[in-house]
Amino acid sequence: MKALLKSFIINSCFLAVLCLLTAPVFLPAQTTAAEIETLLGTQAVTYAQAARFVLEAADARITSDPLEAFDFAVNRKWLPKNVTAEAPARLDRISLLLMRSFEVDGGFFYKMIKNSHYAYRELVYKSVIQRRHDPAMFVSGERLIFYVNRIYSMQEGTPAEIRRRENRLAEEAAAMRRREELAAQITALLVEQQMRDTAVEATETGVTITLSNINFPADSWELPNAELVKLQEISQILIEIPNVRLLIAGHTTRIGADEYLLTLSTNRAQSVADYLVSLGACLPVNIRIVGYGADRLLMEGNSPAALAANRRVEITIREE
Repeated sequence: MKALLKSFIINSCFLAVLCLLTAPVFLPAQTTAAEIETLLGTQAVTYAQAARFVLEAADARITSDPLEAFDFAVNRKWLPKNVTAEAPARLDRISLLLMRSFEVDGGFFYKMIKNSHYAYRELVYKSVIQRRHDPAMFVSGERLIFYVNRIYSMQEGTPAEIRRRENRLAEEAAAMRRREELAAQITALLVEQQMRDTAVEATETGVTITLSNINFPADSWELPNAELVKLQEISQILIEIPNVRLLIAGHTTRIGADEYLLTLSTNRAQSVADYLVSLGACLPVNIRIVGYGADRLLMEGNSPAALAANRRVEITIREE
């Protein structure tokens, strides 16, 4: 899907990028001259624009619809869930999109966490991004093309290396199909049980069951009766999965001090884990607990909808 352009068409917009880049320019084969011209004239690309261009450049998703590309990236956590398609794209968050789309290898901390902060640091270290650039700055279309070109140049390898990348992509695609099938099966079971405030999603690391709008008592991690009923049904699903491994993550609203919210969310995740263990759904050694406090809000503000979305526990059936 990549085309090597030795030089740009004699066009003032193309010449602007030619001045910026010192190496041959690589662009996705399906990218039109009109889109390039639009990007070059854009001072701050939106997340939807960036997702469409980067995903096609990386052969991760071929679509002409920026919103479809944006949804694809968000669903795979290549972009944060709290960004909107039409918002101007920040450099650190675009760094994560670039790292994940192009499968750029990173260091220890990036491999462990894979968030925007460490993605930005990796691309600075690899000289894709210049050190003086603020991670919170908005990305222009010209700069986005430059980053893609630098990654293309960095990734050129031997035929054997290219085949290995292609094989890895095929394996990951097959794994995602398995996760999507499992997610669909679990969704059907939960719909049959008429469970409210429950959603299922296939991700890169497994299948996540989200329990939202959990009304824990104030300053407490005691599970409400309604959640106990849900967990009893979910445990019946988990019992059928041999050697199931879980990641249970607690999330809170942004009401309270950060340190307090982290502790509270961790304790609430632990309550869910303890109850699932008591039901025989999973062995204690196969459960990881994490509390994020209010670090991963799905919606900003204190509206009833935002409070319901952010007050949640996520149970991820892990593959790694």
